[in-house]
Amino acid sequence: MKHTFVICAYKESAFLEECILSLKKQTVRSNIFIATSTPNKYIEDIAEKYGIVVMANQGQGGITQDWNFGLSKVKTRYATVAHQDDIYEPEYAEKIIKEMAKSDNSIIAFSDYSELRNGEKIHDTTMLKIKRIMLLPLRIKAFWKSKFIRRRVLSMGDPICCPAVTFDLENVKRPIFADGFRSCEDWEAWEKLSRLKGKFIYINEPLMCHRIHEESATTAIIHDNARVQENYIMYCKFWPKPIAKLINHFYTKSEKSNEI
Repeated sequence: MKHTFVICAYKESAFLEECILSLKKQTVRSNIFIATSTPNKYIEDIAEKYGIVVMANQGQGGITQDWNFGLSKVKTRYATVAHQDDIYEPEYAEKIIKEMAKSDNSIIAFSDYSELRNGEKIHDTTMLKIKRIMLLPLRIKAFWKSKFIRRRVLSMGDPICCPAVTFDLENVKRPIFADGFRSCEDWEAWEKLSRLKGKFIYINEPLMCHRIHEESATTAIIHDNARVQENYIMYCKFWPKPIAKLINHFYTKSEKSNEI
């Protein structure tokens, strides 16, 4: 196999089994294992039910630490960090791998996505519409290898959904994610990877669903204002501070669509 799904599980998510089922229903086979810094009977029982290995992170726990730990255990060329609350459409792996396999210099490949709210798939929130507009340049395949274009896209915000991303581990050095951020750890990684020679592959189809609920990390971070502060830090990597502050103001207003 060429591809692995790393399911990052934390404590006892009511949605973990639904995530696993969506990966089991993929049209092509991938390796699947669970990485967790909170091993418990709940996770172990579900993993045993579906014949999935659980790898326990005995080092420092945390979002980036768990992601990096999981990716460090991957033996295949391509890897996706699946978040325990999210689900994937049946053709996600097939379409992602097919596109990445066309070249030797892919960095990441990612798809469009929908949101899951109260069990309902929603494709057109204000935030999703904004992100699709931001990603318009990457609908042109000729721009996939352009550092300038991808950095201009990222300079306006983070339109890339982290669990929709697959990494080419032959072209990306591990660890991928840096510690220190609570909400922009993925954006920081994309900014770093955007400097590499190779392709950012964008598939303009909603091939996964990101769940929005009251206990989600995304919702909690928005409520405690951490994302606003970290967004500003990231904008300053691309813009002078006054412009970064202005962009952050408008981006923050649009992000409120994530609230329940």
